[in-house]
Amino acid sequence: MAQPHARSGEVISVRPLGERLREARTTALIKAEQLEVVRIVLPTGKSLREHSVPGEITVQCLEGRVQFHTTEAVLVLERGDFIHLLPHTPHALHALDDASLLLTIRLQP
Repeated sequence: MAQPHARSGEVISVRPLGERLREARTTALIKAEQLEVVRIVLPTGKSLREHSVPGEITVQCLEGRVQFHTTEAVLVLERGDFIHLLPHTPHALHALDDASLLLTIRLQP
């Protein structure tokens, strides 16, 4: 059964998962008309292939380390790091350590 998305006004935790990270899965937290928020979980060595989305995005590393690839650079995001991308910007991720990230997508109306 799919996990329900948070409702308007509901408090949800995006704290690091710590010991629970190895068993966690990527989860959509909010899906609204113009906004989607997802906790991405990437075990060490796993990747998300290059892709882009039609809206602006932000990615915040909650724990672990990931390589964040764009057409211009390969960056390392660590706990507390945050990045913003414009619409249609190709990017890929590769986990250097077990990691969780908070992805926010501004959906096009």
